[in-house]
Amino acid sequence: MDLEQKTRGLSKSCALLIVIAGMERYAFKGVASNLVTYLTDVVKMSNSRAAKTVNTWAGFTSMLPLFSAPLADTYWDRFFTILASSSVYFVGLVGLTWTAFAGSRSATKTISTCFLYSSLCLVSIGLGVLNPSLQAFGADQLDHDLDKNSEFFSGDQKEAKATRKTQFFQWWYFGVCTGSLMGVTVMAYIQDTFGWVLGFAIPGIAMFLLILMFLSGCGIYVYSSGGGLKMKTTTTPFEKILKFIQGRVVKTKKNIYTLADEKDLDAMELELQERPLCNCDDSTETKDVEAASTTTKGLGEEESLKTVFSGLDNVKSVIRLLPIWTMLLMFAVIFQLPATFFTKQGMTMKRNIGTNFRIPPATLQSTITLSIILLMPLYDKILIPITKRIKKNGKGISVMERMGVGMFLSIIAIVRAAIVERKRLDISQKMKTLPDYDPETVPLSIFWLLPQYILLGISDIFTVVGMQEFFYSEVPVRMRTMGFALYTSVFGVGSFVSAALISVVEAYSSSTGDCQNWFADDMSKARLDNYYWLLAVTSTISFVVYIVLCKFFKSSSDQGDAKEEAPK
Repeated sequence: MDLEQKTRGLSKSCALLIVIAGMERYAFKGVASNLVTYLTDVVKMSNSRAAKTVNTWAGFTSMLPLFSAPLADTYWDRFFTILASSSVYFVGLVGLTWTAFAGSRSATKTISTCFLYSSLCLVSIGLGVLNPSLQAFGADQLDHDLDKNSEFFSGDQKEAKATRKTQFFQWWYFGVCTGSLMGVTVMAYIQDTFGWVLGFAIPGIAMFLLILMFLSGCGIYVYSSGGGLKMKTTTTPFEKILKFIQGRVVKTKKNIYTLADEKDLDAMELELQERPLCNCDDSTETKDVEAASTTTKGLGEEESLKTVFSGLDNVKSVIRLLPIWTMLLMFAVIFQLPATFFTKQGMTMKRNIGTNFRIPPATLQSTITLSIILLMPLYDKILIPITKRIKKNGKGISVMERMGVGMFLSIIAIVRAAIVERKRLDISQKMKTLPDYDPETVPLSIFWLLPQYILLGISDIFTVVGMQEFFYSEVPVRMRTMGFALYTSVFGVGSFVSAALISVVEAYSSSTGDCQNWFADDMSKARLDNYYWLLAVTSTISFVVYIVLCKFFKSSSDQGDAKEEAPK
């Protein structure tokens, strides 16, 4: 019973950080989910410019952790990084609140776009640094918790350690989803009903409370050794790739890595039961390390050669994943629609429930999160066992098949969106002939949009979760950070691709005299259905190419099995 108590439940520090992660998602989703409405209705941007602004901001926010995470891991103290980045985050939200307040007080109701963009940039910088640091800090607490109770995880009870890890990540995911759900539903209603000053002030207050809660846990946190500014002890995978390329171009004679770096790298690989970069056993490796103190010329040349192969392996590991990464970009483009054009669609549809309540269009984004929360257990408990029986193997559906299913469902979702939009336009054209015609509302229920949101939620379960596993497992142990970077960059680059695609389509559709701008501010004249069909076609092409690539792609695990079977 004592053992059961020791291995059950999370520490106070882990639980506190999970709550903090949920509050951060509440603040971010409270701004991001309905930002396009603020830009069009208050800032008076055109539909296309507002969509491009939201997509570019989302892309910048998604890409920033790729640059901040290596710095935070290598040089910065995590506690003070979280404190500083959350403070920048808070200042950005205060700036957004001030833009709304100044605009409401202005006689011309105009808002400084420069100040608006600066505030959004501060939010992005704060979020881009905060998120990876907060996750890493939470992992530090978990690792200490597991090490503290390691005496209870001996023998047959090793599974309790794995269970504790799973419990932590499940609760972290639950906290993030709960915060996102509350941010989308509650804040969209407040912004549509009570105005944008309060709608931006509440996320700012939530961020301020987050900072206070984080500081309140100073006495229970576990801190990494050597507080303050951490000194660099190892070379990151990013630096290894850059140094390898630099060495190939400049052909410098300097050694790129030290022996200590290679020793640390091999130790990490051996610990995680991966092959070292050279074919040598433990005894040989130990002798090499001991002989390093003499630093002979022959050993230096051997280490230099070893470095070249290590850098080449790093480059190859990334290049072999780029075709799959590229085909996933259209999936990311489609995922930008709920926060942009789907929301604009909903604003023109019938949203009343009863006589007093109107559904904020942005709240429909909550169905994506709800679909993930409710259907994820069905995936593990029903779909996986069924596929195991059908395919007669222990894995069931593979990671690449999982991503493919999600891509296909996203295509179905965008086709459904195009059909509903065509129906909305037809009704709008018919209503123009009636005397009580309301140009702002089409008598078509907003619930017609629900299936496309639900389909995107289901596709998220397959593709997004599959992407995490795919990029994490297909890179070597020494490049785990690069694997995370490849995953997050899909949505970052996808946001930029979406903004560029909108610009190209708008320029083309506006240049032809006989064709209306697809993103016209008058939603009765806009042709979003054509844009959706364009995305459906391009996504289908990406999906077909993805299937072809899967036929020739060999996973790293398959390659490892082949190498093991070769000597036999």
